[in-house]
Amino acid sequence: MKNISILGCGWLGKSLAISMINEGYSVKGSTTTKQKLETLEMNNIDPYIVNISEFEEFDSFLNADILIIAITSKDLEGFENLIAQIENSSIQKVIFISSTSVYARLNKVMTEEDEVLKTPLSEIENLFRENTFFETTIIRFAGLFGDVRQPCNWFKNGRKIPQPKGFVNMIHKEDCIEIIHAIIDQNCWNQTFNACSNHHPTRREFYTLAKLSNDFEVPQFENNEVYEWKIISSKKLQEVLGYTFIHDDLLAF
Repeated sequence: MKNISILGCGWLGKSLAISMINEGYSVKGSTTTKQKLETLEMNNIDPYIVNISEFEEFDSFLNADILIIAITSKDLEGFENLIAQIENSSIQKVIFISSTSVYARLNKVMTEEDEVLKTPLSEIENLFRENTFFETTIIRFAGLFGDVRQPCNWFKNGRKIPQPKGFVNMIHKEDCIEIIHAIIDQNCWNQTFNACSNHHPTRREFYTLAKLSNDFEVPQFENNEVYEWKIISSKKLQEVLGYTFIHDDLLAF
């Protein structure tokens, strides 16, 4: 399969598209703003305007073998319409980018077997998981960082950081891209994976180092009476894909 469409060529999607093109794939990429079309085209990405909430027909964009969905929309109706169009397209495989935010903070290690919160995102996951017209793999990414998205820039303007005794669950953009490549290369479908670094420093340790190492002031933390945390396990992903994280020391940044 050499034809891929990426719905959402933003911070992650554009870099993913470029990496796919470098691997020999023909890539269509979408944005919701006309101003970004030229940028996509300059990177050899076949550009499209696609907004799933506008209920338009996306026939040309969906003329591919694999669809990677990397948008943050939680529009359930929009996704239902998109899925109906995928069913009538040449798309055979789908990668849906989800988030570990579907898990509650239950003061435990969370795996793919754990129950998730009933949210629009978990409902959208189920729409793809239950569809039999195409095969879907769902990736639940932890907190995303890399390039311009740096933790030292978070919690500005005196905002206090909650749950300082809780643990950090994060993943670097380079690992996100390599994991998606691994899924496609290994033809690994009908799966749900957590994707998160194995390193889980406390929020106090992580954000203090992130701020001070970039010449910011010492961050302020909330004094939470209720201790809430979760640690996201990527054990399944590592075992099934044989994947080794590139950035597995979160304090190295």
